[in-house]
This record gives sequence, C-alpha cells and structure tokens, in this order.
Amino acid sequence: MASTASVGTIREEPFKDALSERYLSYAVSTIMARSLPDVRDGLKPVHRRLLFAMRQLRLDPEQGFKKCARVVGDVMGKFHPHGDQAIYDAMVRLAQEFAVRYPLVDGQGNFGNIDGDNAAAMRYTEARMTEIAVALLEGIDEDAVDFRDTYDGEGEEPVVLPANFPNLLANGATGIAVGMASSIPPHNVGEICDAALHLLKTPKATIAKLVDFMPGPDFPTGGELVESRESVIDAYNTGRGSFRVRAKWEVEDLGRSQYQVVVTEIPYQVQKSRLIEKIADLLQARKLAMLADVRDESAEDIRLVLEPKSRNVEPAVLMESLFRQTELETRIGLNMNVLDADQTPRVMSLREVLQAFLDHRHDVLVRRSKHRLEKIASRLEVLQGYMIVYLNLDEVIRIIREEDDPKAVMKKRWKLTDAQVDAILNMRLRALRRLEEIAIQEEISQLEGEQKSLRALLRDRKKRLDRLASEIAEIKKKFGPKTDIGRRRTKVSDAPEPIIVPVEAIIEREQVTIVCSQKGWVRTIKGHNVDQATLKYKEGDSSRFIVAAETTDKVLVFATNGRFYTVGVDKLPGGRGHGEPLSLMIDLGNDADIVGILVHQADRKLFVAASDGRGFVVAEEEVVAQTRSGKQVLNVRGDVEAQVCTVAKGDHVAVIGDNRKLLIFPLAELPEMSRGRGIKLQSYANGGLRDGLTFTMGDGLTVRTGERHRTFEQKEIADWVGKRAQAGRLPPQGFPRSNRFS
Repeated sequence: MASTASVGTIREEPFKDALSERYLSYAVSTIMARSLPDVRDGLKPVHRRLLFAMRQLRLDPEQGFKKCARVVGDVMGKFHPHGDQAIYDAMVRLAQEFAVRYPLVDGQGNFGNIDGDNAAAMRYTEARMTEIAVALLEGIDEDAVDFRDTYDGEGEEPVVLPANFPNLLANGATGIAVGMASSIPPHNVGEICDAALHLLKTPKATIAKLVDFMPGPDFPTGGELVESRESVIDAYNTGRGSFRVRAKWEVEDLGRSQYQVVVTEIPYQVQKSRLIEKIADLLQARKLAMLADVRDESAEDIRLVLEPKSRNVEPAVLMESLFRQTELETRIGLNMNVLDADQTPRVMSLREVLQAFLDHRHDVLVRRSKHRLEKIASRLEVLQGYMIVYLNLDEVIRIIREEDDPKAVMKKRWKLTDAQVDAILNMRLRALRRLEEIAIQEEISQLEGEQKSLRALLRDRKKRLDRLASEIAEIKKKFGPKTDIGRRRTKVSDAPEPIIVPVEAIIEREQVTIVCSQKGWVRTIKGHNVDQATLKYKEGDSSRFIVAAETTDKVLVFATNGRFYTVGVDKLPGGRGHGEPLSLMIDLGNDADIVGILVHQADRKLFVAASDGRGFVVAEEEVVAQTRSGKQVLNVRGDVEAQVCTVAKGDHVAVIGDNRKLLIFPLAELPEMSRGRGIKLQSYANGGLRDGLTFTMGDGLTVRTGERHRTFEQKEIADWVGKRAQAGRLPPQGFPRSNRFS
C-alpha cells in the first residue's frame, strides 16, 4: 500500500480563477521572453542568445565561418530550449540584407531572397558575426551588464547586451504578444547618432527638433517615404502611427513617343514575386485598364518593367493607379511598444527611446569604469609585489628553496598581501629575466594615471556625457553616411499632391446589364441588349430589376430600412450563373428588402417616400455611402418602410395609396433634404402609400399596364391635380389595377 506522503493533495479552485492565473503567466512569458524587444539593445531573447553563443564560438568577423547548425545547436542546448527551426529562422533574418537594415550575422550560402524563397537548411549554410554584432557585445566581459542563470542552471547568459550601437531604432523590431504588439521600422544610424548627440546636449529637445535629424525610417530595400512632416512628428510623439512608402520608379524612353516604366526599388517587406503575381491577377481581371504588361527583369538589382497600354497615358497617372491597387505602395506601422529597463512593457516616444539608449550606455560606461578600476588596483598590487622580487631577487629565491612555508615568511618579511605572494610564487622562472625596475615603474605610473582619470570620470557627470558623445560620434564615423552600409537608402519626400485617376484607369469600361431577382440574387451580363426571356433564375425566384450600366459605374441600392448602399458595378459577379446574394456585398439586414436600384449620376435628384405617405427630394450625391453599412437617408420606424425611390424630374408628383386614391400635386411643394422623415404627401383613412413618381405635366402621366405603356394626357388627369396632403380620388379608367405606375 502506497504511503499517504507520496500522494499529492487535490485543491479545489474555481475554473475561472485557475484559467485566468495560468493564462496571465503565459501572457507575461510571451511578452517578456519572446515578443517585445528590450529598449536598451533592441533585441529579443533569441537574438541575444544567438549573438552570445556566436561570441563563445569565436565567430568574429576576422575569423572563419562555422556551420549554422553548430550555432543553432549551441543556442538550443545552452540557452534557448525551443525548436531548432525557430532559432534558425531568427538567425537567417539577422543575415538578410533585405530584411534588416544593418545585418548582425554575416551569412555564407543561400539565406533566401526578396522573392520570398526560403534559406537552405542549416547544415548547408555558414555564418559569423558582423562588426555591428561585435559592437553590441563590446565590454560584455567587463561587468558591463548583469548575467542570469540559463534555463538548466549550468551556465550564465546576459540579461541585456552592452549595445554600443543603437540597434532598436537602426534595425527596428516586430512582435505580436498576448494583448499587445510592437512594430518599429528601421532607421539610418547616422541620423540616429545626430539625434542622440543633440539629446545629450539638450535633454528637453522637442520631437520636432529630433525629426530634423531623423526625418523618417530608412528601409533596407529603399523606396520613397511619402508622408507629411506633421504626420511623422505626431507618430514619433505618441509612439504610434504609420508611414506611407512607395516604390521608386523611372521612365525609360523607347523612342517614337513610346515609353516604359521601370521600378527599381519596392517597399519594405514586400515579396517581389507576390507583388508581380498580384499585378498579373489584376491585369487578367481587367482592373488595370492603363497597363498592358508587367515583366520581371531583375538580376541582383530589382527591375520590374511596366508597359502602358497606350503612349497617351501619363506615367504619373499610370503609377498612381498602381499605387492605389497594389503593394507598390504600402503603409509601415509604428508602435514603439518595448520593454523598458525595469522590464515593463510600454509605448515610448522617440525621445524616450533615445533617452533609454543613452541611459543604458551611461550605466555601461560607469560599470566598465568601476570594473577597470578594480582590475587596475589588483594589477598595481601585483606590480608592487614584483618590485619586492626585483629588489630582493636572491633572498626571494633562497626563501622559496629553503623555507618550509615560503608564503608566510615572505608575508612577514616584506609585509606582502596574499595576492602579492601568490603572484610571486606563481611566476615562471623565465619571467625573472624580464623583471626590470624601469619597466615595472613605467607600468605602475601608467596604471596610476589611468586610475586617476577613471576616478575623475566617475566623479564628473559632464565628463561621462562627453565620453558618451565621443562613443556615439565613433559609431557614426564607423557606420554612418560616409560608409557603404550607412548611406540613406529611402528617399524622404513630402506627401504627394493628389492625382485624379479616372475610373477608366482602374477599371476597363464595358457595357453590362445588372440583373437582380426577387430574392436579391444579383449578377451582370455583358452588353445592353439582353433578351430577358433567356434569363434564368433559381427555382422559386423571378426577375425584379434589370438595369443597363457600365463597369465603371456605381450602383445605388435603396432598401426598405431607408438606407442607401453603394456598390461598384465591377464588384458585382458576372458570368452565366445565378450570381450572388446582394446581401453578401452590403450589410442589408434580414428584415430589409430592396426598393430600387439606380446607376449613380451625381447631378441628379431623387424622390424618396415611405409607406406612411411621407417623403422628400434628396440630391443624389448626398446618398452615396462609403461603407458596407450604407447611409441612412429616409428615417422610418415601427411598421413604416421605405416604399418609393425614383429620379426627381419634371414638375409634378403623382402618388397613389393602398386605397386606390390618386393625387397629383406640384413638385415644388416637396422640400429638398439630406435626411429625415419628410413631409406628408397624401392622407389615408386606412392603409398607406403604394407608389409614387415625378413627371412633366405637359408630357402627360405614363403608366404601365401589363406589357404595354399608356400615357394620360394633361386634360385627362386635370381633375386629380390638387394640393399636397389631400386624400385624392379614384384614378381614371384604364389605370393599372396593381395601384402602381410601373
């Protein structure tokens, strides 16, 4: 029988509390150990561990390469207990020149390309550190940063790197944690250094002044930043925003007034192959009416050739249409959500990020200076012991040869410390010939001078700041604009003036007929002369609306809920099938039905009315909706529904109710509104409005009776003309029994 001591206790706990406690632990782990970068060195743990492991393997820029599998194995075995593929993917990205602005890993072999192709397996590729990675690790053996135990307790790893390079802003970072995310684009290190130097001199510098030094991101793939200065300042001030980036392009003259556009740089993080595929799909779908063809002539440099369909097309208009529809223009997000020095996640402004870097470098300078002072004190102590040896060499040798406890004798004889005696006893015989008083005194003098300088540095904050400034200036000199890697690649421009792109430039103009069934299934058929007898519908469905349009038009849909919806004709499904439900393209509720479908013309006015006999005239440009949810124009409530939507033309209004009473009154009596219930059109003892329209009295009132149309001339309907809000009278003989005009 098992002892009761070996049986675990079962503790009852509400499931909600247990789940929230464990999920919170998972969230904190994700935020701190995987997703958000540290503001001081700009690295996540996996990147930090990669560089530290490469340093232990002595993969300096001057040394040879080692297999990536060796590095990944060391990282996984010693520091990072996660999947080898995840570690290798992180390593690959640090080596990709198109992914990071200043690579930290120097890769040899296939590390992927801008087309989105993956790197070769880790057993084939080799790597070593770059000069920038060495700068990030500079001073790590001099007590510059804290260390902590590794996951298995067998070793130590740095909590943060000394970071003699502003890596967070220079290379940027992205990460998605639990409940928060980070997105920091790369910047130019020379500009970062200028901004940091200014902040050292002026701690309360404004964001606007810092933006003078750092006008915006600098992407490894170049491109053109087209964002207004005000937007850039606001983004850096709040730590949140976005930057609009466009591809760089140029026009090549082919002679005879013909040309082609060549794209030489594409936006950051856009895969070239996916970009070309998207353009080709749009071409096939006839949504790039101004473009004839796209070709990829890239080698080491990017070269995408765009052929216009006509030489009369302006290059700027062609590119504007492509910017709007493809990833030749993208938005790069800014969300400077980072872990501060206390490991607390928060969103920082540009000034706070720069200040955090400067504070970290100041702490590193102080710690390295104190560590050096300790080393100097220890060395001076040893050198003073060596002086004793030099002055009493024969006696020291005699004591070592003859005495049973030479250490105690020497300590007593010359009042030496343990460290001094140990250094003397550990000396090799060959070193005795090099003991010269002058050399020892010179080294002592040199170390005492350095010691005095370091103590003065630790006492004077201004000297420390001057030292920081010289270090930052050295970074700029080493990696700044005068070097190949430091030249700005992304062109900074003001927000471009809006270019009017005709709809025909985006959508090929083509005549179509819109067919909408009773149950709301909609489709388009090429051409205007459609034989309605050949149209087929789903079982139990039938024809309702047939509207002639063009693919460049917009369609207005008016529903019984009083809302107008706007849909591009090019967005409607084509083909020979039954189409798709219109409710999939607009947020039309299940309790709403379609009242009317019109092709939008901005200069028209519409007559709208509800079943309670109230209505008004509205300008058509006022009813265009920008979202799927539509735009409320006619206010209805309760059992009242929108009933009429027709073009307002002519000089009179005709309305007819469920009670078969017809009333005609002047159109001038209707007000023009942009939204509301409207005014009373007709009075009813019971029922409500059935139909309404506007017409020109001189032309007569035309109605549809079955398959024919009949026009009632002015003299035939004179008795039905009255004032608005009257009850009206039964219509003249021959009027449709459906109580509808059409």
